[in-house]
Amino acid sequence: MSDFTALRRRADTLRRIETDAVREAWFAGYNRGLRYAHFQTLGQTFGTLAEHELFLSAADSIDLPRAALGRGYRAGLTLTWVNPS
Repeated sequence: MSDFTALRRRADTLRRIETDAVREAWFAGYNRGLRYAHFQTLGQTFGTLAEHELFLSAADSIDLPRAALGRGYRAGLTLTWVNPS
């Protein structure tokens, strides 16, 4: 199993069992960021530039789950495990 697959599985499992909406959103964003970064390393695209910018800007939202989604997305772009913030 690749590191990418292991990270995605871990994040998806934690998202599904999470009871806090903010942390659940963080894991969803993290998973999305992982996919974006992974496909970029392969020279492929995942989503559009507008979607990418929207996810990046979500971290600055005053809405807590939306901000968590954006922070998770940014963390996923590192292609490493990062604990939710």
